Amino acid sequence: MTPQGSPDVVAGRRAVTEAIRAGSVLEVLAAEGARQTQGLRDLFRAASEADVRVREVPRIELDELADDHQGVAALVHPGVARALSDRELSAHGWGEADLVVILDGITDPQNLGAAARTAEAAGAVMLISRIKRAADVTPAAVRASAGALLHLPHARVTNITRTIGLLQSKGFTVVGLDDAAGKDVFAERCPQGRVGIVVGSEGEGMSRLVRESCDVLVSIPMRGKVSSLNASASLAAALYAFVLPRDG
Repeated sequence: MTPQGSPDVVAGRRAVTEAIRAGSVLEVLAAEGARQTQGLRDLFRAASEADVRVREVPRIELDELADDHQGVAALVHPGVARALSDRELSAHGWGEADLVVILDGITDPQNLGAAARTAEAAGAVMLISRIKRAADVTPAAVRASAGALLHLPHARVTNITRTIGLLQSKGFTVVGLDDAAGKDVFAERCPQGRVGIVVGSEGEGMSRLVRESCDVLVSIPMRGKVSSLNASASLAAALYAFVLPRDG
């Protein structure tokens, strides 16, 4: 996100607030006069409670750090949103009913952030995406995630198909979201135990090899005139209509 060793930047009210709550903020930068803004009072309260310094700066200084900063940005510990490597993922310890979200080729940082926000809200323990031809954790992604990327562990891997095999060897049942699947999320029961949910790219969906690697394929029923949902919306539908009801 920034040169190695220098602080990373998080911008936007919700993202900065979550960064403060995550204990990763070095300093908050607020536009001059922003303390009088009603929408920032909760943020400043959180900074005060966490003993984080708030420094007022000219708005142009925030403009140079990030677009759409909403009058506030934060300098956070370098690498706070650092992704886990293949090796670290291989050595990771899993719980009995862990939920993992796997993104196969999401290239838009906004979609990456939105997917992370949905995954974290639904109780996923990790987000996995690939290194090549996929979005990285940028300030825009962190902002779109409302700070979820500062809470949710994120692994970036070289090969999604191989990673699915690794998860299966660890006891995961891997479920792919596929428009052409024979059963939808209401007709198929979500497996118990460890589950991985795979979401394909914005335009092409899952690659053929990734699709063939999944244990189960399910679709999201579309009953209106629109033929598909975007990646983060499909993920939300699958998590809340398919995965979470198994715990009820």
